[in-house]
Amino acid sequence: MTVVVTINVAARYRGFLASAMLEIAPGVYTSPNMTSGIRKRVWEVLAGWYDEMQQGSIVMTWREPSAVGGQRIQLLGEAPKEIVDADGVYLVKYN
Repeated sequence: MTVVVTINVAARYRGFLASAMLEIAPGVYTSPNMTSGIRKRVWEVLAGWYDEMQQGSIVMTWREPSAVGGQRIQLLGEAPKEIVDADGVYLVKYN
């Protein structure tokens, strides 16, 4: 399962993500069977746009057995919370 969460981004992200994923709530997109190739391409597009606009934040996460806690996380922009690896488990650290 791949999940993308957008916060305070331009409308173009919404249209693009909705073409590849299901928007289950405002700014929350899911895809149960997204291949790694499609996921990488989606991330490249999001990262390219973010480099141009520098607005909002985007989080993408998906199941990856070799990653900490079996989950990979990518982030563009400023995270509202800090995610830390604590002996192989992700924890959220509040500042």
